[in-house]
Amino acid sequence: MHTVRTAALPPPVGNGHPVVDAVVVGAGPNGLSAAVALAMEGCRVVVLEAKPSIGGGARTEELTLPGFRHDVCSAVHPLGIGSPFLRRLPLEEHGLEWVHPETPLAHPLDGGDAAVLERSFARTAVGLGADGTAWREVFEPLAGSWGALAEEALAPLHRPRRVGPLLRLAAGAWRPASSFAEARFSGETARALFAGIAAHGMIPLSRRPSSAVALILGAAGHAVGWPFARGGSARIVEALASVIAEKGGEILTGREVSALEELPPARAVLLDVTPWQLLRIAGPHLPLGYRRRLAAFRYGPGVFKVDWALDGPIPWTAEACRRAGTVHVGGYAAEVATAKSAVDQGRAAERPFVLVAQPSLFDSSRAPEGRHVAWAYCHVPNGWKGDETARIEAQIERFAPGFGELVAGRSTRGPSEIESHNANCVGGDIWGGLMDLRQSIARPVTVIGPYATPLRGVFLCSASTPPGPGVHGMCGAHAARAALRVALSGAGG
Repeated sequence: MHTVRTAALPPPVGNGHPVVDAVVVGAGPNGLSAAVALAMEGCRVVVLEAKPSIGGGARTEELTLPGFRHDVCSAVHPLGIGSPFLRRLPLEEHGLEWVHPETPLAHPLDGGDAAVLERSFARTAVGLGADGTAWREVFEPLAGSWGALAEEALAPLHRPRRVGPLLRLAAGAWRPASSFAEARFSGETARALFAGIAAHGMIPLSRRPSSAVALILGAAGHAVGWPFARGGSARIVEALASVIAEKGGEILTGREVSALEELPPARAVLLDVTPWQLLRIAGPHLPLGYRRRLAAFRYGPGVFKVDWALDGPIPWTAEACRRAGTVHVGGYAAEVATAKSAVDQGRAAERPFVLVAQPSLFDSSRAPEGRHVAWAYCHVPNGWKGDETARIEAQIERFAPGFGELVAGRSTRGPSEIESHNANCVGGDIWGGLMDLRQSIARPVTVIGPYATPLRGVFLCSASTPPGPGVHGMCGAHAARAALRVALSGAGG
């Protein structure tokens, strides 16, 4: 591994005397979490956000018709409610309320049945028939130690304090999802359910470590659920912002940062940006070797997203889908794997794997009375220019005949629109960079200490650092701890 050598910061704006302890650039979940972690240690913090509103990947807006509130990017939050950092914060006192669907996840199958993940292992096992016992053997040990597992798994490389949960995860996480499911489950229902959860990841199911996504998200579903934030995902960042304000911090919107020299003097700078944005902001001051490694950082597939205003709930054929917060639309495991492989080969799938969220079934604040919203996306090659609306809607219509007749309004966003809305989503990549085996370990580059940069006092805190994507705030929290150790010792006194 390379070690990071520090260099001097460029001369600060003004007279050079710090006006705050820390400046955080970017008010997404990780930037705000970093600011919270610092403010709670007594640091004077200011957050600068380029957009007119905070949120990054956790915004809620009226994208279709008045009164219909849609989550612009993230919608379902198993790693939000299960985050070791967020769970320690009094976010409920600041307006955040989690809404739990009756069923976290359903995966419709041809013929009218569905594979279903329930919070209860017993109920899940009943639906999986002969594979019920195997499902419990895989997930019950992980869910039963969720607190310790989350602490260890949602962290950079380190010497674990609690080895058992991490070993149980590692035993299966290194394997491709397709071969793991074939080895552990004998029936197509359980294999489809596992494949659909693994397909949240941005790599083919035939590649390592695609099982890791399924094991972590599946365990979270049983342990803490797959909830929504009442009123929309924006409520999560609004609660974080409220904590920052309570601790004396400040958030300034409409403040795009294109160079370090534009920042107010501070003892530490935390950047909620991806490597390519870091090059733009700090490139001239970074050592050549480090710049080359940042430039080599790889981004994963993009997404094509559709939001609908609906005149009624989605008329799924399978009853379980009508009570599920999340629905995985993609048929049996082989079809899901084929869709993922197509994207990896640089083309859109004829039958895409579609992730659907239906929050208004459980949160009436999302739509006018008697009406509904739905959220969906499929994976596409990075920077894809095509329109996947028809394919996405055909997949839903396949398992919910009559869906199209309920559409009252529609909003679509391809990779370029998604990146325009959030610069961290390069080419539509909502994961902040490809999470294959190498970039899961070396994120963003192969160094000891992934949050520090070669510039003294400058840190990365985005999803391009460990543990990666998800509205969990852990990247920001870990970066804040690094800044407190290295640059802010004694701050806040």
